[in-house]
Amino acid sequence: MCGIAGIITSLDRKPDQAIIKKMTDAIIHRGPDESGIYIADGVGLGHRRLSIIDIKSGQQPMTSTDGYVTVVYNGEIYNFVEIRAELEAKGYHFETRCDTEVILYAYHAWGEDSVKHFRGMFAYVIYDNRSKRVFMTRDRLGIKPLFYAPVGEKTILFGSELKALTSHPDFVKNLRPKSMEDYFSLGYVAEPNTIYKNVFRLEPGHSITIDLQTGQLKKNQYWNLQFTGDYQGSFEDARAELRERVREATKIRMVADVPLGAFLSGGVDSGAVVADMADISNDPVNSCSIGFSDPNYNETDYAKRVARKYNTNHWSRIVDPGDYSLVKELLDIYDEPYADSSALPTYRVCELAREKVVVALSGDGGDENLAGYRRYHQQMFEQQMRGLFPNTIRRPLFGFLGKAYPKADWAPRVFRAKTTFQGLARDHVESYFHGMSILKGDMRENLFSNNLKNDLQGYNTLSLFKEYGENSGSNDPLSILQYIDIKTYLVGDILTKVDRASMAHSLEVRVPLLDHELVEWIASLPSHFKLQGGEGKYIFKKSLEGRLPNDILYRPKMGFAVPLGKWFRGVLKQNIRDSVLSERMLDCGYFEADYLRTLLDHHQNGFRDYSSPLWTLMMFDQFLSRQI
Repeated sequence: MCGIAGIITSLDRKPDQAIIKKMTDAIIHRGPDESGIYIADGVGLGHRRLSIIDIKSGQQPMTSTDGYVTVVYNGEIYNFVEIRAELEAKGYHFETRCDTEVILYAYHAWGEDSVKHFRGMFAYVIYDNRSKRVFMTRDRLGIKPLFYAPVGEKTILFGSELKALTSHPDFVKNLRPKSMEDYFSLGYVAEPNTIYKNVFRLEPGHSITIDLQTGQLKKNQYWNLQFTGDYQGSFEDARAELRERVREATKIRMVADVPLGAFLSGGVDSGAVVADMADISNDPVNSCSIGFSDPNYNETDYAKRVARKYNTNHWSRIVDPGDYSLVKELLDIYDEPYADSSALPTYRVCELAREKVVVALSGDGGDENLAGYRRYHQQMFEQQMRGLFPNTIRRPLFGFLGKAYPKADWAPRVFRAKTTFQGLARDHVESYFHGMSILKGDMRENLFSNNLKNDLQGYNTLSLFKEYGENSGSNDPLSILQYIDIKTYLVGDILTKVDRASMAHSLEVRVPLLDHELVEWIASLPSHFKLQGGEGKYIFKKSLEGRLPNDILYRPKMGFAVPLGKWFRGVLKQNIRDSVLSERMLDCGYFEADYLRTLLDHHQNGFRDYSSPLWTLMMFDQFLSRQI
């Protein structure tokens, strides 16, 4: 696991080595063990290494023995032994045991199609000295990041994190207004954009080729997930096969020359991974978990039960609700506004894990693949209700009820019907976006200044959800929502959170449930195998009966939540006011000051729960503080 950065320009220029070193130094946390730089006409490649496999060799940048191909790479290729054997049969000779050399000669043999051979998480950049081209690519599901940006004339920067690009002396920090709409809707900036103009993420499953002779840039999508639902076997056949596929995906991720462990949250997905690791390993599994003093948000007891069942070496730690210093650290980790408050415990669990291991397996991805989120059940219920009413009646009726019914955060859940009415007035993609939004449409309308609204030119993040819904290739409502989540929430929120938090501690995190072969197979299962009778991850839970206690398998999903509501009325009451009403926020020209005060007053008076919008504003304030 590593960090990469570099400069691509025209053949009549040679990148400055000192600048590339500055870019790689900015991401030293991703690779504290070694560094390297390669310079040629038109290209400069930089690398920071975290040694995981073949520690004594495998230094990067790595160049083929004939000098034709050079690579910098971040990630892990789990099937590199099989590919190496295939390449050896073609006559290639290997000098290391690392997967970097396999990427190098796979490209040498198969060119740009080589990426289709790899099973793993990766982002890498290759310079082909034969064709004078640069090839950059990212894994199918976006586990590993890759940013790029045109700077000046005929120059493109790239890096594993934004801070590598912003370290370049010619980088200009101009904000992108549409990314503000994305951020305050979703809590993150959706792919392929960033908070900055003309700075982009390379989308998952995509590659870019840059011709140094002509300056032409060509983007290609080499993979896309299809929810076919065409599985022909029985439920029992699928249940048994799922168990074996998850076990195999876990096993191939346990290869490392350094200490290895797992995150154990007390939920289904991490419990399944730990159970498989315990069966596969001859030694006790190292596991760790993070909890809160508030029992409503604490899952450590469940994690300890799984740890005892599988005799793991288990460590747990409680997050201090007064640990406000970490809030300021988060922006240095994420480089742009990022509002998932579970970044706090994720940071701490990575910190704890790194004290014990260098590689950790996680259960991320199971909710998106196997329909584990409660919101999927809610949306399918609403979809059934929509079928009972013609559009001519449904939209005006429930639209009126959605406006007229009071918002009742304080009331028992059965009486909180306002959101349901609002959802029924929309189609299922519109309703899903509304439910996912941190600040709903009317809230963003009240929050944004007239200047920002003018800059948006009518843009609404809903259009992104609709575009993915139309491109999903499915008519199944649940599959469409899963596809949208995999293209937005999974990569923009979940995987971003884990990558930055783990690499901030020089910890590699591997995700068995996002093995692309497993994901493709799960996408072939019919939806009722995944969501049945209101139970998400139905087939997965059935496959784990007897391996995890039923009260863990079938308890309500808690998630990695943070008690923000209490914090902002208690230990962080003044902190949140100082942040949201800071001089930066009031003078930046993006927000209506009166509405900022309204959000604070209504939350702290107990009238409404605005904890998520307030956290989102706090993190934007932290971002503004770094823009000087």
